[in-house]
Amino acid sequence: MTQIGQFLFRYRNALGPVLFLIALGLSGPGYTSVAPQWGTTLSIAGVILALLGQFLRILTIGYEYIVRGGKNKQVYASNLVQGGVFAHCRNPLYVGNILMAIGLALVVHSYAFVLLVIPAILFTYACIVAAEESYLLGKFGSEYSEYMRRVNRWLPRLTGFAESTQGMRFNWKRVLVKEYNTTFTLLAAMLSLYWWSEYSAHGGVDLPSSQAIVGIFVAWVALYLSVRALKKSGFIKG
Repeated sequence: MTQIGQFLFRYRNALGPVLFLIALGLSGPGYTSVAPQWGTTLSIAGVILALLGQFLRILTIGYEYIVRGGKNKQVYASNLVQGGVFAHCRNPLYVGNILMAIGLALVVHSYAFVLLVIPAILFTYACIVAAEESYLLGKFGSEYSEYMRRVNRWLPRLTGFAESTQGMRFNWKRVLVKEYNTTFTLLAAMLSLYWWSEYSAHGGVDLPSSQAIVGIFVAWVALYLSVRALKKSGFIKG
């Protein structure tokens, strides 16, 4: 798994969108795909899970950013981050991504998402984490071994968060700089998939007017580009 994880790590940012498009191509969203009688319930559960995943990412980045994004497309870490949310879960950003993927799968109501995207994402992150742990053990040795013993790989510990963040300041600017792209993409994906599911199941009866949809899209793009411009100009620094 370690070698597979090293390979997948290079392309981890592209894997999600590729799997997403493949799943949509194999079976379009709609209540007729998975449990039609539970359509609304699945959508609500999916939105809650996806937002919970995004919240976990925001909480993690806001308290202590981890510089483990790779170097030359290889696993890399400049130091061993153990504070903030990382005191409760070794891979909170990946857990957030998994929750978002499961949430989108529920919103889509598609067998392809359930049977293809979710298992593929779980396998991908399991391999990537194996590669990262091998690297971190080699670099930090007993310090990382102790961290592994103390903190769960996946399931976050829910107690003692106040103690873990004592003396730390939540960095909203860093969240905005590092996480605006993921947040905008997630919100757009959830809304688009919900509308598509509604259209597949009921036609355009319960959808907003085409003018309203275009207006929402234009406002979303304008806000996204504004935040991106502020980041690129250096006006907002994390």
